[in-house]
Amino acid sequence: MRTYLVTGGAGFIGSNFILYMLRKHPDSRIINLDKLTYAGNLENLQGVMNDERYTFVQADIADASAVHAVFEKHPIDVVVHFAAESHVDRSILDPGVFARTNVMGTLNLLNEAMAAWSDGQGGYRPGVKFMHVSTDEVYGSLGDTGYFTESTPLDPHSPYSASKASSDLFVSAYADTYRLPVNITRCSNNYGPYQFPEKLVPLMIHNALNHKPLPVYGDGLNVRDWLYVDDHCKAIGMVIDGGRPGEVYNVGGHNEHPNIAIVQTIIGYIGKHVDPAVTESLITYVEDRKGHDRRYAIDPAKIKRDLDWEPDTPFARGIEQTIQWYLANDAWLRGVTSGAYQQYYKKMYGEK
Repeated sequence: MRTYLVTGGAGFIGSNFILYMLRKHPDSRIINLDKLTYAGNLENLQGVMNDERYTFVQADIADASAVHAVFEKHPIDVVVHFAAESHVDRSILDPGVFARTNVMGTLNLLNEAMAAWSDGQGGYRPGVKFMHVSTDEVYGSLGDTGYFTESTPLDPHSPYSASKASSDLFVSAYADTYRLPVNITRCSNNYGPYQFPEKLVPLMIHNALNHKPLPVYGDGLNVRDWLYVDDHCKAIGMVIDGGRPGEVYNVGGHNEHPNIAIVQTIIGYIGKHVDPAVTESLITYVEDRKGHDRRYAIDPAKIKRDLDWEPDTPFARGIEQTIQWYLANDAWLRGVTSGAYQQYYKKMYGEK
């Protein structure tokens, strides 16, 4: 039985990955380490809370002693590192939090993995790996044409992407300096179940269902490459099992859409199937985000060539499945959009 330490496993992608792994690899054992910030929700994992293969540990990756205790107690074979402060808007408000978690937290995990996996002779025991999950935002912004490849220079434009680029470089440095077996994935925009509604897709679904304004930054023509979360989870699993040590793999699905088109798609579905009062009149253009990158697009040729990965979920089907999930899980959505979320929302959009 292989033991995975999944950091940030109560968040959006982390929880989907845990569910995916326990479903696809029933001989897996998962240690879920999560601080449970606003974006972490154990309700995402209700179905596995009593599974003997699953253990939850509440801890902060920026606390070196807490990370050490996890490695002391559990025989970790693979670190799957999702834990991060991840929302660009919040990084603009408080960059220091992002440096603490995304950079120092990653260093703590790297150091503990090295110590736990050392064979005492300058190498590591067989089968171990540090899997670092990153973002295409570290590459900066594209023009109207072209794609990010694994050789695209890092050019982060926000405090969030700067913190992720820094953590990427530390992971690569530990591979080069200490020969730690690592992989890095850089993925395009994910969507799907359990995503906290500060992100575009669940935010628009939530607001549309409540007849609230749908805030769109700038002219709405910023382009993102969209990937259904299960396809991302599959890619991470394949990189863990088959990725060459030290390699970076870009994960994307050639699903480029401007933000306004995503909003219009959500309005169209809800207006047709749920509430005809939901129309494009709800769209409200707001002041553009500082340093807002114009276009991201991933070239996934390497992961296709090396691991035969490609997405299974066309965008049209994935966005319908996502909207249907939020409709069927209204109690979950209401639970995460109370309290502190309301204060954050007012700060970001209420005065614009």
